[in-house]
This record gives sequence, structure tokens and C-alpha cells, in this order.
Amino acid sequence: MARGKFITFEGGEGVGKSTQARLAAERLERQGIATVLTREPGGTPFAEEVRDLLLGASHAPRGPLAEALLFYAARSDHLDRVIRPALAAGRWVVSDRFSDSTRVYQNLAGGLTDEAFATLERLVVAPTAPDLTLVLDIPPEEGLRRAALRRVADTGADRFEARTLDFHRQLREGFLAVAAAEPERCVVIDAAGAEAGVAARVWAVLEARLLAGSA
Repeated sequence: MARGKFITFEGGEGVGKSTQARLAAERLERQGIATVLTREPGGTPFAEEVRDLLLGASHAPRGPLAEALLFYAARSDHLDRVIRPALAAGRWVVSDRFSDSTRVYQNLAGGLTDEAFATLERLVVAPTAPDLTLVLDIPPEEGLRRAALRRVADTGADRFEARTLDFHRQLREGFLAVAAAEPERCVVIDAAGAEAGVAARVWAVLEARLLAGSA
């Protein structure tokens, strides 16, 4: 059985990753492609517990290495229990975030050393790299506005949403830098405008990059 395809959605806060990942997975299913929709941090019971620890604004602060180790603990479980078995069974996997988020949030913008990031990638992720990464891009001011609108009125910003605007500008620059460095894997998607328009841009890339070859 042919290995499934691994697709990831990346970008800063409020760019619409969760929505577009869901819409893409649903459309792949309609095309007859068995698809698993998942997210990071999360995707397994253990990883969801780690997600609560990582994103909860009330938890004690920690350094970039401690934070990265938590992400990779969750990611290891996610890969072992969900992503790799699905790919091996021929299913496609669509993930709302993967290790590019750690590269940008903890490494490029957060102070984790390149050596530490590379070591964690080698130990946990290799060789399960995405076949395609869609980087959704909008100005951080708009992303934060969207993030604020989607939150329930009595729920505050999570640990990352609450960071400074300068930090969110670094995130945008980081994701664009990753995409520029790996054009064979990454495509930047203009995430401005209506949800349907963004979904159409996403689907055009999926057709060109993955579906044309599988027809």
C-alpha cells in the first residue's frame, strides 16, 4: 500500500489554520481520499494534556528549552500513535501545526538554539517530514484581531496570543523565512479575505502539488 501524504498548516495567531485545515480535510474526503485531521500540540490524549499545560496562561513561565521539550514530548506521542500509523495505512494526514511552529515560536523568535532544535527534530521527527506545508499569511495586527474575536467573551488570550506585537511580527517573519528556505515543501497562502477565497487558494495548491501526481 502506498504511503499517505502528510500536509501541515502553519502561520501565526489568527491566520485561520484550524478552519482551512478542516476544510481541506473535508474536501479530500469528498474526493475519496481517506484523511485524518489532527492538530498540534494535541492529537492524542497525552498530547492534549500537554497542550493544556503549554497554552494555559495561568501556568508558571518556563524557558525556551523546557517549552520545546514539552512540545516534542507531545509530538513524539502524536507521531507514534496517530500520524505514522495513518500514513503507513495509506491515509492522508492534515495537521493544524507541526514542527515548523516550534522552529518559529521557540527557535527563531523564542531563543531556543539552532543546535537544540536540530537535535530534537532528529530524535523525534526524522524522517516523518510533511510532504506539503501551507503557510497562511496575514499581518499580525489582523491575526490578533481575528484571534480576539473568536475567543469566548470570558476567556482570555492564551500564552502565545498574549505576547507583544513585536513578537508576533517576528513570528510572521520566521514563517516566511522557513517558506523561502524550503520552496519545494512550503507554499505561502494569502489568508486575507473571505474564508471561501482562502480555501480556494489552498485547494489550488493541493491540486497542483499533490493531487495531479496521484490522478
